[in-house]
Amino acid sequence: MAQSLELLLIQFLMPDNDARRQAEDQIKRLAKDPQVVPSLIHHLRTAKTPNVRQLAAVLLRKKITGHWGKLSPQLRQLVKQSLIESITVEHSPPVRRASANVVSIIAKYAVPAGEWPDLLPFLFQCSQSAQEEHREVALILFSSLTETIGNSFRPYFADLQSLLLKCLQDETSNRVRVAALKAVGSFLEFTHDEAEVIKFREFIPSILNVSRQCLASGEEDVAVIAFEIFDELIESPAPLLGESVKAIVQFSLEVCASPNLESNTRHQAIQIISWLAKYKSSSLKKYKLVGPILQIMCPLLAESTNRDEDDDLAPDRAAAEVIDTMALNLPKQVFPPVFEFASLSSQNANPKFREASVTALGVISEGCLELMKDKLEPVLHITLGALRDPEQMVRGAASFALGQFAEHLQPEIVSHHESVLPCILNALEDTSDEVKEKSYYALAAFCENMGEEILPFLDPLMGKLLGALQSSPRNLQETCMSAIGSVASAAEQAFVPYAERVLELMKIFMVLTNDEDLRSRARATELAGIVAMSVGRLRMEPILPAFVEAAISGFVLEFSELREYTHGFFSNVAELLEDGFTQYLPHVVPLAFSSCNLDDGSAVDIDDSDEDENVNGFGGVSSDDEAHDEPRVRNISVRTGVLDEKAAATQALGLFALHTKSSYAPYIEETLKILVRHSTYFHEDVRLQAIISLKYILTAIRAVFQNHNEGITKIKEVLDTVMNIYIKTMSEDDDKEVVAQACMSIADITNDFGYMAVEPYMPRLVEATLVLLREESSCQLIESDSEIDDDDKEHDEVLMDAVSDLLPAFAKVMGAQFAPIFSKLFEPLMKFAKQSRPPQDRTMVVATLAEVAQHMGAPIAGYVDAVMHLVLKELGSPEATNRRNAAFCVGELCKNGGNSVLKYYADVLPRLYPLFGESEPDNAVRDNAAGAVARMIMAHPESIPLNQVLPVLLQVLPLKEDYEESTSVYGCICNLVLSSNAQILSLVPQLVNIFAQVAVSPVETPEVKVHIGRAFSHLISLYGHQMQPLLGNLPPAHANALAAIAPKS
Repeated sequence: MAQSLELLLIQFLMPDNDARRQAEDQIKRLAKDPQVVPSLIHHLRTAKTPNVRQLAAVLLRKKITGHWGKLSPQLRQLVKQSLIESITVEHSPPVRRASANVVSIIAKYAVPAGEWPDLLPFLFQCSQSAQEEHREVALILFSSLTETIGNSFRPYFADLQSLLLKCLQDETSNRVRVAALKAVGSFLEFTHDEAEVIKFREFIPSILNVSRQCLASGEEDVAVIAFEIFDELIESPAPLLGESVKAIVQFSLEVCASPNLESNTRHQAIQIISWLAKYKSSSLKKYKLVGPILQIMCPLLAESTNRDEDDDLAPDRAAAEVIDTMALNLPKQVFPPVFEFASLSSQNANPKFREASVTALGVISEGCLELMKDKLEPVLHITLGALRDPEQMVRGAASFALGQFAEHLQPEIVSHHESVLPCILNALEDTSDEVKEKSYYALAAFCENMGEEILPFLDPLMGKLLGALQSSPRNLQETCMSAIGSVASAAEQAFVPYAERVLELMKIFMVLTNDEDLRSRARATELAGIVAMSVGRLRMEPILPAFVEAAISGFVLEFSELREYTHGFFSNVAELLEDGFTQYLPHVVPLAFSSCNLDDGSAVDIDDSDEDENVNGFGGVSSDDEAHDEPRVRNISVRTGVLDEKAAATQALGLFALHTKSSYAPYIEETLKILVRHSTYFHEDVRLQAIISLKYILTAIRAVFQNHNEGITKIKEVLDTVMNIYIKTMSEDDDKEVVAQACMSIADITNDFGYMAVEPYMPRLVEATLVLLREESSCQLIESDSEIDDDDKEHDEVLMDAVSDLLPAFAKVMGAQFAPIFSKLFEPLMKFAKQSRPPQDRTMVVATLAEVAQHMGAPIAGYVDAVMHLVLKELGSPEATNRRNAAFCVGELCKNGGNSVLKYYADVLPRLYPLFGESEPDNAVRDNAAGAVARMIMAHPESIPLNQVLPVLLQVLPLKEDYEESTSVYGCICNLVLSSNAQILSLVPQLVNIFAQVAVSPVETPEVKVHIGRAFSHLISLYGHQMQPLLGNLPPAHANALAAIAPKS
């Protein structure tokens, strides 16, 4: 075979295609025989030309796996010996590397079986050889062997690390340094032990040196390996980087700021900064690196790029992502320098800098929202100015920024509608389609949180939008429909005059079937559902069947986005029609099932290439079925359209169940199976909708079975499934929003089903709540590179507000029995009240304490001394929400705290007093202060100087905003009147005026009015005709309302 094989190898390398093809066929045939192995080894060692030797090694790599088990021990020994010789004696680097690849494959089988004990000693010997080639090939082998037999290196890790560090610092050979750099990359990927990984910290200076040398010599592809190594180190949970963060950032910034380097190289450097911002943000803060990073990143936003290159690699785009990530993680450090950059650049003569100015403000608006809300005037001044810029690119960036503000700076930005909306209306007329499209987006986001403020603009807005809808290209029509949807939601009933025209146009879009029109059809389907919600069931129900039919017909068009929006449309229609939706269930539920059961479409990209095989066309010799080289998985991607569709379908199933209740019975079992499956789905959007929908299914099951004896068992069974999923989610899910939703759902179920239903789960619920309050659950695990200071913690609005709502929910159903549980939760809760925590954390604690005191009652007395100092301090907070919650809390503590609270009365009254004066700008705070005083009077009237307190209390009545305080406030006053208290009877004129305003109020409850009526009657019985002048001074409507609520004698 040897002779004929040599001729075939030579023939394969000929330029003649036919000759090559014949040789390839012959080689394939011969390669099925195990004897091909010794023949290939022979040519690898003896063939005269390097190309033939290299081809022999490549073929050997492909065939050795299938044949190794069939070779005799003697032959195996020959193969190993020959490969070692090839590596050490061979002069051609490609042949050495190809031989090393074969060693790596054989080692996978031979080393774990103990058949190659001298391989590792040989490699260590090679790596210390005086010959550069030997050191290089040893490092190449260490790299490739890590992938196949990494575990065998474990005993030698310390020696290997020393060796790699020495080779990284090799003063005589750049090739050795580069091979060492690659080997470090391979080892890091394999290493998971914290102690081992930490040792790589000392490699960082050498890695930076090698990378700088590679960049200087134009070997950018090698320099990039440094960034891959840093990526591994950054993502590692071990506290790895320490001081070396400074050196890594400095090097990365040098690369970012070098426009002569390849865009991919710069992109990798920018990514490192982005990952540091994401995973090690406290290190950036600790080593004062935020400023230097932004000094490079902000100007990068203004870098002109060749738009032909891959957009994702464009430096301006990558820089925007870094600034966004930094803003999300370090808002206090990011806002001042970015705002300064934006202010200066907005005046720059270069339009790229004016564009960068508003782009920067747009990208930080999500992370820096609280800081930007405080600076909205100057921020809007820059942005609205840019919207009038002569350059289109600047106007486009300004409209993008406005859209971001509208999305993230709510509700504060809506108060600027008088300056913002006219500018957006103007931009809708822009000559550039790009500016128009972004302006529709800004308009849609801006109107989403508007209410009646939109009414003065409704006519001009709808005039422009309806005009654009009929005359614009498709992409503009789509954003235009989003804007109409937001306007319809804001205007509600005022939208009715425009609804008919909009729906007529939507009908046209909802029957389009060409591929290029399907996105517009999806938007139109969504908009039809939004408009239906605005105009109401009465007007919509008669005309709905045509829209439902059109929506159903879109399912056969195989367009994921259309199916996603169609599920949203059906969800809206279900909410609109409630029981009237039952007729559509047999048509729409199977569609939602089919979307939920879709294949995820996970596409796995297999990398089976090998650089050897692409040399001189060697790729033509393909491996046959006998070879089992393990491919490397390069990339796992998921079709995001399918995810969005699944999430929408999961949401729809829950809403169908919620709104049709018992009519949903035939679909409950299948729906429950899907929701249980989706509660552990890999993507959080789908899990979130499953967690919400599980609660709705419970509502439907209750409606179906509530009047059946055997139904109790079924309800318990499903409740058990749902509660177990929720408790598991609280502990194990890594997404805060999903965990928050599980907490909110548990609070709702506790309120809806009562204590008996949740009692079996209380020990586990309390444990899961404790873990969340201690911030130790899966979704709260943060970087361990350095502890985040308490004063740098942001309030976790998504998660902790939901967790803290569990305590009042438990207290409400358990009453005083909640006391032993609350004693466990109290200390972890109070950690959030430290002075170093953000104000939102402190008010969350105070609100929780208030509601627990309200529902738990007397046992709160044991906590008064521990919390009163905090609550009194919060009464003076600069934040209205904090003052409001503190006033509510102090009232509940006084009401339920028994005698332990009396000693604080003298401190509480002076702290509450300012909340009644002109200096208090917030009505809700004033109402809660009134509620607190009322509770104090009812609890201990003897401890209150009524002659001083009552005039102050009455002057802020009637209540203006928080009508939940009505029962306490008016209950207290009425009780004083009914008991003929002398202090209150001296204030009859004010009382009559207040009573009349309560009587005429459309928001006060009948119960409150009945109480007021009784007190008013008592005054009449006391003072008779003396009341006439007071009643005569009232407006007739007030006097009549008061007379109507007085009990008839």
